[in-house]
Amino acid sequence: MEIHSQRRYITDIYGGRQGWRLHSTQPRCRIYIMKLSSTFLGVALVALSVHAAISEAELKENRAKGLRLLSLKDGVDPVWKTEDDKLALLRAHIRFMSTTPAPRLLQLPIRLPRSQPADPAPSHQTQVKAIIANITLANMQSHLGSLTAFNNRYYKSQTGVDATNWIVKTVGDIAAKYPTSQATVKAFAHTWIQSSIVARIPGTTNGPVTILGAHMDSINLSNPTSGRAPGADDDGSGSVNLIEAFRTLLASGFKPTTPVEFHWYSAEEAGLLGSQAIAKSYKSAGTQVKAMLQLDMTAYVKPGSTEVIGLIPDYVDAGLTTYIGSLITAYSRLPFVTSPKCGYACSDHGSWYNQGYPSAFPFETRFGDHNPTIHSASDTTAATGFSWSHSLEYAKLAVAFAYELGI
Repeated sequence: MEIHSQRRYITDIYGGRQGWRLHSTQPRCRIYIMKLSSTFLGVALVALSVHAAISEAELKENRAKGLRLLSLKDGVDPVWKTEDDKLALLRAHIRFMSTTPAPRLLQLPIRLPRSQPADPAPSHQTQVKAIIANITLANMQSHLGSLTAFNNRYYKSQTGVDATNWIVKTVGDIAAKYPTSQATVKAFAHTWIQSSIVARIPGTTNGPVTILGAHMDSINLSNPTSGRAPGADDDGSGSVNLIEAFRTLLASGFKPTTPVEFHWYSAEEAGLLGSQAIAKSYKSAGTQVKAMLQLDMTAYVKPGSTEVIGLIPDYVDAGLTTYIGSLITAYSRLPFVTSPKCGYACSDHGSWYNQGYPSAFPFETRFGDHNPTIHSASDTTAATGFSWSHSLEYAKLAVAFAYELGI
């Protein structure tokens, strides 16, 4: 049974922590709200936890040496590492956030209270199901063919720049085809050569933004700059899910009440650099974010395993993750499971989490059963276990997420 409802955005008065709830317009329906831990309230009322001050001279000296400041663990001071050190960490499957360039005084994010699990029902099933029926798998296949044709999409390579330009043009052409949407597509420039991309569908009101993200860069850990890194699954799959979701929504005449944005991030493989830059800029500007969904690797099913969508449980908003489960139940043929933890700096959702925004990360399977070919020349659509029918379910989820939270 559908529950006719409205999602009402709320802002925590302590430090601007943002969250959301489902307010039912029907009697006797439960109301889901973000609950504040009394212990955490005390923490939120005090100043930020601050790393040891780093002088401008130290920053300049270490940058000149080619060193980068890396955060290896939540709540622990970052450390200076070389580019070779970064690669060694990646090869050892140790994730990190690269915090360079850094401010004069480095600070840990406020650990603001996360929302409690909730189970609201999707409230626009008739409209969403009509839209997702028009998702075209052939479009995603064609787009991924174009993305994987680049030698790699590494954030420091020219082919990484070329891949960005291809996405800007492709998504821009889609927006131009549907001018009444007033959608815009812009490159978000960084201090490195590969930009990130932000496509925005404006709302009828200028309320909190709903964000869907994927990372467009790829890496070959044996030879990052010039090695072959097709990145079909990591993260070409999530990137083309977003392109097709964007197209399908615009083709339907989708006009959200609040803005909806699609992001393709640069330099995720280098420590979430692109998403960190954007999330920090939104926080600095006071931009309210209703929810952020990350799609990173959506096309692999381990041979012999049960096909599922894995909901990552760590460094995410619990209530939003529960809501994602309800979207999967309503709009996907697949079941969802709670995945084993992905760990610190696992993907770009972590950048938004660190800025106090609610984020969620539905993964291609249980973490640990994921694609073994990533970060190599073998990450192609021909790899054993690559499944287009599986990836299609994440494009459906993207459309549902954008519509249900944007309307």
